[in-house]
Amino acid sequence: MVRRRVVEGTAERERLAELAGQASAEAALAVGPGLETAAATDLTAAAFFDVDNTMMMGASIFHFARGLAARKYFKNSDLMGFAWQQIKFRVGGREDPQSVKASREQALSFVAGRSVAELVALGEEIYDELMADKIWTGTQALAKMHLDAGQRVWLVTATPVELARIIARRLGLTGALGTVSESEDGIYTGKLVGDLLHGRAKAHAVRALAAKEGLDLRRCTAYSDSVNDVPMLSVVGTAVAVNPDSGLREVARKRAWEIRDFRTGRKAAKIGVPSVLGAGAVAVAAGLAYRRRQ
Repeated sequence: MVRRRVVEGTAERERLAELAGQASAEAALAVGPGLETAAATDLTAAAFFDVDNTMMMGASIFHFARGLAARKYFKNSDLMGFAWQQIKFRVGGREDPQSVKASREQALSFVAGRSVAELVALGEEIYDELMADKIWTGTQALAKMHLDAGQRVWLVTATPVELARIIARRLGLTGALGTVSESEDGIYTGKLVGDLLHGRAKAHAVRALAAKEGLDLRRCTAYSDSVNDVPMLSVVGTAVAVNPDSGLREVARKRAWEIRDFRTGRKAAKIGVPSVLGAGAVAVAAGLAYRRRQ
């Protein structure tokens, strides 16, 4: 009986993860690109970037919560839960799935009853105030390398998709896959569509987007800092560990994945392929370096 409940629980989690992935892919494409990026010329390849501690220092939802607290959306004391999760991550070096779930759901509960338009406008302000200077320049350069190679670049994050879109647009990327919150008549209900876009849900989202966009996943690249994103990293042809936690670093070494670490300024430990885009990326990087010297 216990085993049966475990199996049923696992199947339900997988169902919700798949639903979350499908919803995220649909939401990402529903708004259209709408970004001022050069038209993609390599139509079957793309890059997928995790956000928290991969593209951005710290957790984007925590920065957003800080901005909401400053605007009296809730008390500063309510930030303690977010802060504690952030401290555990920064000190421990890895995410706990249950802690991430509790943290994200706590954040989403604060927007229940608010209008989508209101939160999007706040997201724009808070990005400028608390997120813009948290972007890892090294990771941003990797994203630009893919764009310069004519590929589309997508963020993949557990952060609400509306906030993820803002981050993607501000960075000049193609778009974003994020957690989809249910809304009725433009008002958040406080419920999720499926589940958080975390762990296996990210892999489902990438597969769903690839199917809709005609991408060849063998030609795609994914970047993350967390061992929880191994499912996403495993569905593409090239996986890169960025600022990896101890779990992901171990997996990357075993699977000969490339490792990039921008946290200490030391050179990245390159494992496996010499470059995430092969010779094309080397040429782009050389061109960028040449222009910087001029």
